[in-house]
Amino acid sequence: MRIIRSLILLICLAGTCHTARAELLAGVAKSDISAEEESIRVNDPVYSKAIVFDDGETQLAIVAMDVTAIGGIGEVGDDFLPKLRTRIEEELGIPGEHVLVNASHNHPPIRFVCDRYDQVSRTFDAVKRAYENRVPVKVGAGSGYEDRISMNRTLQLKNGKAWTIRHTNPCPPDEEVESVGTMDPEIGVLRVDRMDGTPLAVVHNFACHPYITVPMGGVTADFPGFSCQTIEENLEGDAMALFLQGAGGDITSILYKDVNRPRDSEPLGRMLGLSTLKAVRQIETKEGDLRVINETIELPRKTDFDEKVAELEAEEEGLLKSLRGTSLNFKTFLPLYLKYSLDPEHPFYYSYRYLQDEKLGRDEISGIDDQNRSHIQKYLRNIQAMEKLARIQDKIATLRRHQTINQEAGTPTVSMEVMGVRIGDFVLITNSTEPLVQVGLNLKEASPFEHTYMAGYTNGYIHYGPPASEYPKGGYEVTECLLAPEWQEIYEDKAKEILDRLQ
Repeated sequence: MRIIRSLILLICLAGTCHTARAELLAGVAKSDISAEEESIRVNDPVYSKAIVFDDGETQLAIVAMDVTAIGGIGEVGDDFLPKLRTRIEEELGIPGEHVLVNASHNHPPIRFVCDRYDQVSRTFDAVKRAYENRVPVKVGAGSGYEDRISMNRTLQLKNGKAWTIRHTNPCPPDEEVESVGTMDPEIGVLRVDRMDGTPLAVVHNFACHPYITVPMGGVTADFPGFSCQTIEENLEGDAMALFLQGAGGDITSILYKDVNRPRDSEPLGRMLGLSTLKAVRQIETKEGDLRVINETIELPRKTDFDEKVAELEAEEEGLLKSLRGTSLNFKTFLPLYLKYSLDPEHPFYYSYRYLQDEKLGRDEISGIDDQNRSHIQKYLRNIQAMEKLARIQDKIATLRRHQTINQEAGTPTVSMEVMGVRIGDFVLITNSTEPLVQVGLNLKEASPFEHTYMAGYTNGYIHYGPPASEYPKGGYEVTECLLAPEWQEIYEDKAKEILDRLQ
């Protein structure tokens, strides 16, 4: 017996004794979750798409949904995630904390998703079929690039404040804008191939804000949906594309406020899809392992609502006092403004009239020019004050609404899951807020992995997640926020810890 043990030890020392890596399995499926009323036109369906991974020890289900949020706002209820996870765990054996559900943050201005019972049953059906369809796979991670379709929507002003590009308020005067904010043009890509090399799935992660819709209206998955269509149409076989929203809280479409063309998300989606495909074709797949970590942290709620409202009311009072009476109304202002903009040097008439007055020593025309310029500037200042007043009213209402949410919660903190996932070389870290792009960039930089991406809008919804540095600037994302600025450090510390443990 001693001799046999010695032989075994010698074999192990020679390097031939090892634990075989379990085969990684994956399966995909999707369910149409579009609203079905006859009065609602479906331009392109919205889906719950599922990909299930299994390495024999660890199982993971990733669900990508073309919805606004996972609870909180929109058409998906707060009970959706617990109901879905319970059913997946009870019927498929995948632990609930290993179920990652991401919202693309799609929000067309109509009802676009099926009723809440069907949301759960259809999404579960997609996960179940993905689980049943598991096959051995190879995986690979890569990175794409797309900077033509998005920009940071938070404008940095010369006075140190921030102004967010939104339809509910006009943009600030051009002369007040200092710079635009940072963005993240990287596309995170996970390629999943069958063992024979044919593609099974492409998961792509991108920071954006899908609310462009389509020209004829109706149900649409917006440009993430068209991106998925483009990828699937250009891959051989029946490969499925899944879109995971990134840290896109302060990212908007470059065409968001464009009034000179129809609102059409398809060209943007096609560009995103083609840029993703370019990355997909450069990825080599190989055997991969699977790691999942899920922990819950407590984040402090914001409490300074009264103080911020008081600051806005003081600004409001100053703007009201700045308003001045003027002889112009819009009917008389607009033609004058156009005349004096078309030819600022000779707005009243042709230049020869000015030359004639000058020759005769008269100042009638220059005098009326001075008077008109004064009226125009006074009217413009009133308009700009009015625009700022409207924005202040919206911000005060938003602050009061979120103050009510925090007060009714009855707790000083809000819980948030932080889920870390590693599939081969592809790494995801989740966030349940609408995280601003800098938060995602911070974790990419701090991660020990080359291919690390944030899945925001995931496993719940806690409104916006701005960096602490943005709070004094008073932008929309800070106003539409439940969290105190200390949330960022707490979250990033936990996320970095989880990323380290995924190694």
